[in-house]
This record gives sequence, C-alpha cells and structure tokens, in this order.
Amino acid sequence: MSAAENKRLMQAIYAKLAEGDGTLFRDHLADDVVMHITGRNSWSQTFRGKASLLRDLYGYLSTLTQNPRKSIPCRFIADEDIVVVEARGEMKRKDGVAYENEYCLVFKFADRKIVEMREYLDSALCEEILGAFPRNEPKAASAD
Repeated sequence: MSAAENKRLMQAIYAKLAEGDGTLFRDHLADDVVMHITGRNSWSQTFRGKASLLRDLYGYLSTLTQNPRKSIPCRFIADEDIVVVEARGEMKRKDGVAYENEYCLVFKFADRKIVEMREYLDSALCEEILGAFPRNEPKAASAD
C-alpha cells in the first residue's frame, strides 16, 4: 500500500477509536504484531503478538477503566509504510477519575495490517492515574 492508502486506513481506524469502537483497529492488527511502549516505567514494555497485546495490555487496561475508551486523533503523518498519529485519550478509571493522556504512536504496515507499533506518552501521568503495571504480566513471548 502507498503512504496515502496507509494514512487513509489509519484515519478510518481512528474515526472509530474516537467513538470508542476498537473493532477496526483489532481487525487490522497482524497476528505477529509487536508493540513497544517507550519509557522507563512499569508500563514500558514490549508486547509480542496480537493475542498478547489484546489480552495482556488492552485486557488489563479494561480492568482499570470504564467504557468507552476513546482515542481522539490530532494529526496524521505518513511516509512509505509508516503512519504517525498524534492523539489524546479520553478515559475514566472505574471510580470515575479522568485519565486524559497525550500520545504519539508510530505504526508500521505490511499488507494492510499493523505489524509494529511504538507508543510515546506521559508515563508519569499514566502511573499516577492508573498505577504500576503488574510485573508478572504480560505473558509475552521471549525476546529474540
């Protein structure tokens, strides 16, 4: 796919995420997707595989937050097989406390599927509002 096609696909995915619907996002994750959450805190990890990402990261996040969890895009930048998205999250913890972080996400595509993701965020805010990510999770495959 071209950079323009990848960008249009991400715009469609984020139109749904802004409504709190992650179906299109999940549908476009490659089975072997790798997601890196940058930083040096408990949430800074690498998740390997669609099943691990959905279970170990997003599944755990759903135990902490209410639905819907929205991701509102601010900007899309595309170059070859990479799309960069600036976005802001609109979430609430189960007890109603707002969690509104800002993100920069770098997506790599192959054959209309997201094969790699890199997430940059305010990690101090993440740990302040959501707490530390449990160290006995995720059960991701070992590194190369």
